[in-house]
Amino acid sequence: MDVNVIDPGGSGPLIRKVDGGVEIRAWVRGVPIEEDAFRQLANLARLPIVHRHVAAMPDVHVGIGATVGTVFASESAVVPAAVGVDIGCGMMAVRTSLEASDLPDDLRAIRHSIERSVPHGRTDDGGARDRGAWREPPAPALTAWGSLAPRLKTIVEKHPRTRTHAPERQLGTLGTGNHFIELCRDEAGQVWVLLHSGSRGIGNRIGTYFIERARERLGKELGPLPDKDLAWLDAGSPDFRDYVEAVEWAQEYARINRELMMAAVLRTLRFCQLPEFRADLMAVNCHHNYVARERHRGVDLLVTRKGAVRAGAGELGIIPGSMGAKSFIVRGRGNPESFESCSHGAGRRLSRTAAKKQFTLADHAAATQGIECRKDAAVIDETPMAYKDIDAVMAAQDDLVEIVHTLKQVVCVKG
Repeated sequence: MDVNVIDPGGSGPLIRKVDGGVEIRAWVRGVPIEEDAFRQLANLARLPIVHRHVAAMPDVHVGIGATVGTVFASESAVVPAAVGVDIGCGMMAVRTSLEASDLPDDLRAIRHSIERSVPHGRTDDGGARDRGAWREPPAPALTAWGSLAPRLKTIVEKHPRTRTHAPERQLGTLGTGNHFIELCRDEAGQVWVLLHSGSRGIGNRIGTYFIERARERLGKELGPLPDKDLAWLDAGSPDFRDYVEAVEWAQEYARINRELMMAAVLRTLRFCQLPEFRADLMAVNCHHNYVARERHRGVDLLVTRKGAVRAGAGELGIIPGSMGAKSFIVRGRGNPESFESCSHGAGRRLSRTAAKKQFTLADHAAATQGIECRKDAAVIDETPMAYKDIDAVMAAQDDLVEIVHTLKQVVCVKG
């Protein structure tokens, strides 16, 4: 980092002054951050709509338009690309009454049972034979879809290009990439179910469409921007109102998607020759790619979290590591400097392409030793070494959250 970084000392963020923009406050002490990420943060900081400062979480890394691991607020606008295309992506965790000692030594059958119960991955270019979607959605998915369908119909009637083929077939499914389902044990030996997913294809379509709508304003209502993906929609405009309506719908779809998968996994575990168990001891369901109306320091704002979790005082959140590292249930400290936010994970250290080039199957097998998971070439881009050190990430945000539970996965299902 160059000389315009200010270190106030102690804990808390480093501060970078931005010519022609607001400050960047970055919780990155002891955590590597690429200079390209700072350049993206500076581009965002120069937008005239940004309120007070840009907050960078310790998992911050280069994204499309805005860095992943970024929080910013505006009184009067939203940046669709800063929310991204996996609208409402987030985590859900449930603590069960099972003990780690209740699990069998060989966990392969449990992993395969979970894989059969929840569609995951993507084939047939997302077509009719896509193994990552339902051929015939089960009753719980259809019931949930009944509550979502009327609002989507209204959105699609106004914006036909947001239409996708049968989004109900993906409700209650995992997806691809870094999405996962895990069984974990905590520091006391209790078993948790943890999962990560979002709004699937319909959220992607909505996000992509409104990013394009915002870009269409370039050279018209908007002046020159440092990045075309930072085009915004102004409050009060028809596109703003329609985007907020659509993004709130996609966030609800994502939340219900996680709830359906969690219910399916818990049902499956009850048929895996395990002792009878309860699954209502603690549950958390939180977004980490979204926009929300919030009040901070007495001002009503639109807060965008791209790869960040709300961490209001006393609020529970989930911060996962990689598929070979620890994850954390955390309680927010309500730090106003981060807009009451924290990181959404460890954050990528290497791009997917770089990880595939750098690591071998043997490297991946060694990094995931003792974890029942896929160890094939298709998941090398998700190998633990592609991610930052989760312990360093947690240390860097000690003033944002406190750790409530530390989880270690024993089974991991990848999309």
